[in-house]
Amino acid sequence: MHHYRQYLVNPWKLIRVLGALGYMNWIPDRLFLQLMYRAEFGIKLDLDNPKRFNEKIQWLKLYDRRPIYSDLVDKYKVRNYVKEKIGSEYLVPLLGVWENPEEIAFDSLPEKFVLKCNHDSGTVVICKDKSKLDIHKTVEYLKKRCSNNFYWGGREWPYKNVKPKVICEQYLENTDMHGLIDYKIYCFDGNPKLMMIATDRFTGKETHFDFFDQDFKWLDLEWEVHRSEVPPKKPNRFDEMMKIAKKLSVDIPQVRVDLYEVNDKIYFGEMTFYDGSGMQKITPDKWDYILGSWINLPQKESKKCAY
Repeated sequence: MHHYRQYLVNPWKLIRVLGALGYMNWIPDRLFLQLMYRAEFGIKLDLDNPKRFNEKIQWLKLYDRRPIYSDLVDKYKVRNYVKEKIGSEYLVPLLGVWENPEEIAFDSLPEKFVLKCNHDSGTVVICKDKSKLDIHKTVEYLKKRCSNNFYWGGREWPYKNVKPKVICEQYLENTDMHGLIDYKIYCFDGNPKLMMIATDRFTGKETHFDFFDQDFKWLDLEWEVHRSEVPPKKPNRFDEMMKIAKKLSVDIPQVRVDLYEVNDKIYFGEMTFYDGSGMQKITPDKWDYILGSWINLPQKESKKCAY
């Protein structure tokens, strides 16, 4: 009952649920984002003079539509971009790629591996022991995910025309810790301004997000997820990570570059253009404005916007 009470208190929240289920596809992008923003934050979305980070993210969805973005959100095609910009040594070894999940060659895969969909966010199957993997259940899950168009949930347009695939990557594992740590670097026109460290993801424990500035000063910033009681340690290759993020984010108004540090080696994860789809609360509220001030909006490309 508690789950449904939020919709009685704020019926606007149903917009996001219905959108994710595909029932709002008939609504033009601009109107849908206005409704969704109102549903999430309880305030009007200002697209004419946006100041907040979350507002500017919605603006970028509508008016900054460079074709290359579709390749950069594609977890398969982005590998070519990374290879050209910083070198193939930063890529997680690729074990396979399939357009149909039913064609995944499980017999040829090692005991440990990671399956991902290239066309969305969050579809990850982490296999630590192939003998215990329910292959039928895994294939059905991936088939369902491949049938979804991630674009419709938050109108993140670069995903709209990405052809779904399943990729298999080598399982990354640090020898000195149990969980893999994500290092997410927020870049603005090629300037890496923030690093977020995500700990205990996919471990069954409570996940924490901790934010640091360019000098690795721990910030009083929380983004949907609580920060740790004690800040995580600085990655050994912090400076190299920031340089990599800078090279990958040149000429892009705002993008998050995700990296891993595994056994003192850096690996590329992915590039994220619309963190939380611009629909997650940033606290304290001042940070929504600070991050927003770092985004210099490009010239509006209204002719490419679906109204």
